[in-house]
Amino acid sequence: MEKPLIYFLCTGNSCRSQMAEGWARHLGGDKVEVYSAGIEAHGLNPRAVAAMKAAGVDISHHKSELIDPEILNTADYVITLCGDANDKCPVTPPHVNRLHWGFEDPARATGTEEDITAKFHEVRDAIKDRIATFLKEEVGE
Repeated sequence: MEKPLIYFLCTGNSCRSQMAEGWARHLGGDKVEVYSAGIEAHGLNPRAVAAMKAAGVDISHHKSELIDPEILNTADYVITLCGDANDKCPVTPPHVNRLHWGFEDPARATGTEEDITAKFHEVRDAIKDRIATFLKEEVGE
């Protein structure tokens, strides 16, 4: 069986979709092909990199990318992680499984440095749990 191609989409491809890509690669290993992109490319959020590093996953080499129509049209799963991406995501062919997992944007967190870091960790862990369940259900991991 060919490994499923999973495409995570968000508004700026800086936080949530990057963390999702990191977790899916980490948890899915060579059983999945994983990419992420955004409606816009805002650059990699250093707090997302730090939050993932704290969990043992290095995403510092990731790039913030715009949606690639070729990947979008050949993906097995297109998963949007914010309402904006869900609303603005281009139409996908019928064979593409479109899923929407809404997660709070940790980049919008306010308060002390500790509060903001805690929000990044909370969203990171929620994304990890959702991906672990998804891989178990869809990929048999």
